[in-house]
This record gives sequence, C-alpha cells and structure tokens, in this order.
Amino acid sequence: MQPQEIKEILKSLIEEASTVDPNLEKRLKQINRWVKDIKPGSLTAKKFVLFFLRQIVRDARTYLNITSLATEDEKQQYYQRMTPTERYWYSYLFPKWLEEVDPNLEKWKQKLMSGEFDQSDTQVLTAVAKEIINCGGDFWQSYIADLSMATDIIVSSSLEQALCIQITSLSDVYSQDKFDKWENTLKYWEIERGLFLSYNPGIDGFVKQIVNISLYNSDNLQIGVYLKFNL
Repeated sequence: MQPQEIKEILKSLIEEASTVDPNLEKRLKQINRWVKDIKPGSLTAKKFVLFFLRQIVRDARTYLNITSLATEDEKQQYYQRMTPTERYWYSYLFPKWLEEVDPNLEKWKQKLMSGEFDQSDTQVLTAVAKEIINCGGDFWQSYIADLSMATDIIVSSSLEQALCIQITSLSDVYSQDKFDKWENTLKYWEIERGLFLSYNPGIDGFVKQIVNISLYNSDNLQIGVYLKFNL
C-alpha cells in the first residue's frame, strides 16, 4: 500500500468504526491527525511510519471484521482460523490497547516520525522468528506491542498459550532498570505473564537458546510470573 492509498483506507476505516466501535474510531482519528498533513512523497521517506500505518490498517480491518459478526459462536469460529498468537493479539491485546490510555503513544509516534526508532535487535528477532517456525512454534510481532507493551515478540508453542517476550542484549548488571519498567508495563496492560530474556550475542548458538527458552516458557510459565532469564 502506498501513502495516499493508506490515507484513504484510514478515512474509510474511521467512518466504519464510528458506527461499530468508538474506541477504535478514537484511535484511528489520533493516527489520522498525526499523518493527514504530511504529503505522500514525504511520507514515503518515513519508512517506520509507513510500516506502522500498514499494520494499523490491517489490525483495524481485522478487528472490524470480527466485531461485525452477529454471534459469539461466529466470532469464536473466526478466531479458531487464526494462529494462537494472532488470536491472542486480536481477542485481547489489540482491544486492550483500544480501551486503555496509552501512556507511551505520543512519545513513540514522535520517534517513528523522526526516524529515531531503534531497531538494533531486528536481525536477531528475524532469526528468532524463523527458528520458532522451524521448531513448530508460532510468533507475532507488532509495533504497538513493541512500543506500547514492551513486547518484542509474542510466542506460542505446543500448548498454544501465547507468551509476551522482551529480548535484550543488555548484560544483567545493566538490565534491572529495564526489567522493572518492562514488568510494570506488562502489569499496566494486564498481561498476565511474561519473559524478559537477556542474551549474549557473543555466545555460539544464542538464537537457538532464545527460541528453546521462549517455547518452553510459553508452555510452562505460570500466570502471575514475570521471569527474568539471562543467557
């Protein structure tokens, strides 16, 4: 989708949401005000903003498809066609984001627009996601989950229980403050459990270790536990 097309779709989604879900309408209007005065050519150069806009259009469209279904049985059938992490996103986390005040929204919108968005772990996350699929697991990534909910990746294994994970290369000495903020963020969004995984990029096979620990804890980490794990 090109910038002008995204803008038109965004307007259409706002109109549709106005008769279905006021929370979604409000969020989409916030996003629309953020980008409406930016010319398509200028928006093309802001790749992180474009990536986010494509995601929010996809999320809004899917969410409206679900909310338009007449019965709970129809909605459950729709969810069952999704992967476990996708289902967790659309049935819980995305609606939660629409309902609650997002204390980080203005901050990260500014970072995306200015190009300050830090994607230092992108290659690692890409390798982790690929390995998760190879191991028969499932994953979901989202700008909203990352920037608002301190979640780099949502993982599911054999029991299909989605787990929110923050992955950082900070050493244990320096990661306590980040861990505290991460735990508080998950609790704010009522995410019931989570894994904060600190890795050493100098260790051979660290991607496979990240994946093994993530998949294991997806199946086994208890509700109410926010686990800090250092490789």
